[in-house]
Amino acid sequence: MGKFKAFLKRKDIEVSAKRYGIDALSAMAQGLFCSLLIGTIINTIGTQFNLPYLNTVGGFATSMAGPAMAVAIGYALKAPSLVLFSLIAVGGAANTLGGAGGPLAVLVIAVVAAEVGKMVSKETKIDLLVTPFVTIFVGVVLSSWWAPGIGAAASAVGNFIMWATELQPFLMGIVVSVAVGMALTLPISSAAICAALSLTGLAGGAAVAGCCAQMVGFAVMSFKENRWGGLVSQGIGTSMLQMGNIVRNPRIWIPPTLTAAITGPIATCIFKLEMNGAAISSGMGTCGLVGQIGVYTGWVNDVANGTKAAITAMDWIGLVLICFILPGVLTWLFGKFFRKKGWIKEGDLTLN
Repeated sequence: MGKFKAFLKRKDIEVSAKRYGIDALSAMAQGLFCSLLIGTIINTIGTQFNLPYLNTVGGFATSMAGPAMAVAIGYALKAPSLVLFSLIAVGGAANTLGGAGGPLAVLVIAVVAAEVGKMVSKETKIDLLVTPFVTIFVGVVLSSWWAPGIGAAASAVGNFIMWATELQPFLMGIVVSVAVGMALTLPISSAAICAALSLTGLAGGAAVAGCCAQMVGFAVMSFKENRWGGLVSQGIGTSMLQMGNIVRNPRIWIPPTLTAAITGPIATCIFKLEMNGAAISSGMGTCGLVGQIGVYTGWVNDVANGTKAAITAMDWIGLVLICFILPGVLTWLFGKFFRKKGWIKEGDLTLN
């Protein structure tokens, strides 16, 4: 057993929740962003401005989602070059066979294929043949065996959440908004979670609301301490920057979370805000305005396929209120109340 542990250490194989649940998951979201999401944005621009070449570019980008995710995961796991490049085929197979739940299938299978590939890497004199063969063979076989089931399970969970949100928009608006918003602030990827579950529709709108509550909320609430730099880095960057402060004083997390519990049901019950763009956008919030671009892309798609008559002024009002105005105002008010109570003290929100 000791020899095996030493072997794993030599191969830099670390079986841990951090390595697989944080590092790999976050990297997967980046791979998805650099393929499916950016491709969708480019394609939308091409459609809106009648530029067919951009549609072609966007199409190529979106078609590479599986390989991009797998390579990103391999990079996070510190895979050697031959393993990393071999994961291109693994990601393509897992994403295709996983169907709507492809991202989760890619995550599980790419992790296993990468770690097995790392085990055999540079262990033989014919490494150029052995490492790619083992990595691709293991990955594709597992894709054939596991991916359909993993994809179906992820899709079923996502469909249940979306069905429940349609059935109980008030309650589920709170649950989804708070849960996804908190996931965004935690050192895990809310974007990858939404992508893995194919979370769109009304539930996707609630997810956007929750993410915006955390990002814009923390940015505005901490403006006194962090000024304009903090406003930008948290407001269009990530609220994860506050994680260290949350560990020191968990009470600072209450204001944006309360805001998410309010804006979520407002999004689902009053404005009927839906995310019908790429599912990954549901978990992005105001990061690079990706969440808002995703909502707009969904509007465009809905108008094109006839499920929506037109983009209305109420649509825009709802988007601006849910994503920017209400998160800023409500979190600031809650924060001011907690400062007066002494729950939030001077310096508790300062970014290092």
